[in-house]
Amino acid sequence: MRAAPTILHLDMDAFYASVEQASKPSLRGKAVIVGGLGPRGVVATASYEARRFGVHSAMPTAQARRLCPNGAYLIPRFTLYRQVSDVVMAMLRELSPLVEPLSLDEAFVDLEAGGVAFDAGSARATGERLRADIRAATGLSGSVGLAGSKMLAKVASEEAKPAGLLLIEPGTERELLAPMSVRTLPGVGPATGEHLRRAGITTVGELVEAGEDELVRMVGRAHGTGLYRMALGLDDRPVVAERDAKSVSVEDTFDVDLHDRVRIRGEVQRLADRCVQRLRGSGHSGRTIVLKVRRYDFSTLTRSETLRGPTDDAAVVREAAARLLEAVDTTGGVRLLGVGVTGLADYTQEDLFAQSLAAEAQAADEEGGTDGAAGAGGAAGGAEPEATGGGAGAQEGAEPHAEAQEAPERRWAAGSDVRHVLYGPGWVQGSGVGRVTVRFEQPGSEPGRVRTFRVDDPELEPSDPLPLVGDLETD
Repeated sequence: MRAAPTILHLDMDAFYASVEQASKPSLRGKAVIVGGLGPRGVVATASYEARRFGVHSAMPTAQARRLCPNGAYLIPRFTLYRQVSDVVMAMLRELSPLVEPLSLDEAFVDLEAGGVAFDAGSARATGERLRADIRAATGLSGSVGLAGSKMLAKVASEEAKPAGLLLIEPGTERELLAPMSVRTLPGVGPATGEHLRRAGITTVGELVEAGEDELVRMVGRAHGTGLYRMALGLDDRPVVAERDAKSVSVEDTFDVDLHDRVRIRGEVQRLADRCVQRLRGSGHSGRTIVLKVRRYDFSTLTRSETLRGPTDDAAVVREAAARLLEAVDTTGGVRLLGVGVTGLADYTQEDLFAQSLAAEAQAADEEGGTDGAAGAGGAAGGAEPEATGGGAGAQEGAEPHAEAQEAPERRWAAGSDVRHVLYGPGWVQGSGVGRVTVRFEQPGSEPGRVRTFRVDDPELEPSDPLPLVGDLETD
């Protein structure tokens, strides 16, 4: 614990939904829900207007639609969210060399290490200036907590929401924490919270009254001791500038259970390619390939294989994932698939094992003797179609003479960016029955007009997101 509140915690307010509201002027002040739009979709973030209806993150989208039927339901646009996050994180790094990102929209900052704050007054001034700078650079609001420890700074930012700042003066921690729910403390999840509730402990103050010995008896020595210290407001964890990635993974949940073994193999190959793209993007390689399968009855299986050396070769990862799949029974149906790589390193082991696999794959392709799984894997190595609805939009395995088949109907997901030759940039409000509805507006403009087109209109094309703050386009 520090004697001055020089640890800052920033938490952007309803980040994904706020970015969408800033990007789409017609949605400002409206209920916005971002997440999966399919039958099995899950809410990623809900705007504060949507939260008044009881919508919250991790809620099934179907339930959210029942609670808030008139809300705007949009797919996530992670490319834009990362761009905005990069701007915010760069501003934090200007304050201090010790910045610990927790997610795209949340981070700890050691203000003392940056020489920008040494007492309550300078810490408060720095926090207020940061909030103003973020608003000017992105148009978004963030909540700031300031305290002498990471735990208390995070508690403070949560209490400051939305768009506020709370500073906890050292020495006032126990008084502030006492009436709060035990779930406020790090490490107290639903199971531990329920266990404590059955023992008559629901607030942090009641944890302190129970005493360390009783908590150790209830939840074990390691957890009980740590819990008691947290309840007293004691937290000595430092702000860590770099958080090394331990794994890279991707997964898809399907709107309809998959039963076709060839389709399942094709999806695993596609996921392996996406995983390698992300692995290379992070500058890593990895030794252990992990396959995740959630079956029709919600049972989840994981299988892994450790290679002789780290790799970022797509062919090697595809081959390993295919071998792991052979050991999994999928006859009852599959609702989720995932491929991951662990045991990360910042170099690649160019060994004979990887080279032999690549040579085998090349030889099989040259002989033309590939089966359905290999064909799907080969297709995944090329341009990947945009998946919508949690994976339901992914292509089936390629059929013979595909060039003779009718071109598939273009799909437009709600919230995605588009551009029309005549009307300029806009976003998809909805689509169906061969039509797509687009609202033409951009960040900083007035709410725009709505127009409807055929889904195959050649003058309408997908587009990259526009920056939240900047010069408007003129046509």
